[in-house]
Amino acid sequence: MDSTNPLLARAISKVKWRLLPLLVVMFIANYIDRVNIGFVRPHLSADLGIDAATFGFGAGLFFIGYALFEVPSNMMLQKVGAKAWLTRIMFTWGIAAAAMAFAQGPNSFYALRFLLGVAEAGFFPGVVYYFTRWLPRAERGKAMAVFLSGSAAASVLSGPITGGLLQVEGLGLHGWQWMFLIEGGFSMVLCVAVWFLLDSEPRDAKWLSNAERDALTDAIAAEQLEREAAHNAKGHHGSSLHLLRDPQIVLFCTIYFMIALTIYGATFWLPTIIKKMGHFSEFEVGLFNSVPWLISIVAMYIFAALAQRYKHQQGWTAAAFAVAGAGMFASASTGNPVYGFVAICFAAIGFKAASSLFWPIPQSYLDVRIAAAVIALINSVGNLGGFVAPAAFGMLEQRTGSIQGGLYGLACASLLGAIAVLFARSRPKSDQPGQLASQA
Repeated sequence: MDSTNPLLARAISKVKWRLLPLLVVMFIANYIDRVNIGFVRPHLSADLGIDAATFGFGAGLFFIGYALFEVPSNMMLQKVGAKAWLTRIMFTWGIAAAAMAFAQGPNSFYALRFLLGVAEAGFFPGVVYYFTRWLPRAERGKAMAVFLSGSAAASVLSGPITGGLLQVEGLGLHGWQWMFLIEGGFSMVLCVAVWFLLDSEPRDAKWLSNAERDALTDAIAAEQLEREAAHNAKGHHGSSLHLLRDPQIVLFCTIYFMIALTIYGATFWLPTIIKKMGHFSEFEVGLFNSVPWLISIVAMYIFAALAQRYKHQQGWTAAAFAVAGAGMFASASTGNPVYGFVAICFAAIGFKAASSLFWPIPQSYLDVRIAAAVIALINSVGNLGGFVAPAAFGMLEQRTGSIQGGLYGLACASLLGAIAVLFARSRPKSDQPGQLASQA
């Protein structure tokens, strides 16, 4: 990117101020609707007879629906445009999230969690792909850190909000039912803003001048030509089949699986860990639940700034993985729930930073002609970690009365991720070493 071009710099600044706040708010709503299930486990047990193993399996079943429909959804986004498709995704996940209020037992719980995953499929990779159409490579790392701060912000907000809503009673509905209805309903209402404020491509942006649109479009097109030349030199010629056979794509899926495994293992079971610290109200549990995610927001920005300054994305991602692994190991090693909670706060610094640092690597590697489908593939396969972690934790607690073994497993997964990411490339092999050093 030509950082000396004032038109390009102005266009990028406008893109960030126009699109990033909206996308962050969307992600906050998305993440709350996905993980609020962790706060209602005792209520589902009391009202619907859902035990620990059933809860863990159902919480994770979301990711099966998500994985099955992720790639088709992202291909549809590329075909019909981000504005229409992201609005559709948000509206249908809002309906599915609100419908959780009417679960009657394990079977309906399973079905509704699966349908929520189907409805949400395509949102996150759609936004990742969206950044490749709006921002040059050098700007995507910070943009991803800002966007992913939405999940951390959601985790901070979801505790107090959900804790407060759980105390609502009326019209024959329990607090957990009102929580699902209100939080799902908010996503549906937000669709109106998405429809009016989101544009699919820079050429649709009336809020950019003609000169700014041209500068931005030319910069992104020039980067795409570089990627096409690199992939064509390897004999890919834009073929989806060849790129899906690329070992780097398999490696990206593996790395993201390790990230998702740790994030969702902590997310779904953190309220349970907090309750072991003492006798807290639902609202107080929510406040404690916010602490690790609040810390992780600051950590994501620090890691992103360091990676941009010192130019080794893979090394910083590996360092973040190592922090997560150390935190998870410490949380499993102590028998004191307070110390365990502090250790998870430390782990959150690592696994949330690793998530934001990871995505610029495949973004820079992929040919935009197949980027939407492959980003969706990476996200869907990786997010299967969101099924494995809660399901395994549920079975462990059901059989042993403890999740200590699961925490040790997450520590090992983080350390494996740290090793794996060091072998990831952000440019095809055919790029010159000088280019790789400057662009990684």
